[in-house]
Amino acid sequence: MSAAKLIRVREVMKEQFDMVDGMDTVTDALKKMKHTETKTLIVDKRDENDEYGIVLLSDIAKEVLAKDRAPQRVNIYEIMSKPVISVTPDMDIRYCARLFENFGLTRAPVIDNGQIVGIVSFTDIVLNGLVARL
Repeated sequence: MSAAKLIRVREVMKEQFDMVDGMDTVTDALKKMKHTETKTLIVDKRDENDEYGIVLLSDIAKEVLAKDRAPQRVNIYEIMSKPVISVTPDMDIRYCARLFENFGLTRAPVIDNGQIVGIVSFTDIVLNGLVARL
């Protein structure tokens, strides 16, 4: 039996993502969104002592659409999760999948040296990682 090939998060992550300001309205943030395949908006830090936030499209559906709130009157900071649980680009995708399962995540930002370099999801791990092993 041969050892499984080690696949790292950097090999499967999406490098394109959307960064928004916490003060943006949901309407403004969605208009700025260019990478809908990530299903994620990263909320930028306000300053060097702040942390990144995250809003998933499912958060907008649950917190704005389902509650019949006006998206032009809801700010991103009202529905974001902060601080984010992140992964490093060198993490083995098996550990990334375990982290997602342990914390109920579906995607996470990839942070290298304090900067977001991508987004990784269960879909990326399975389609770009597991399938690559087959």
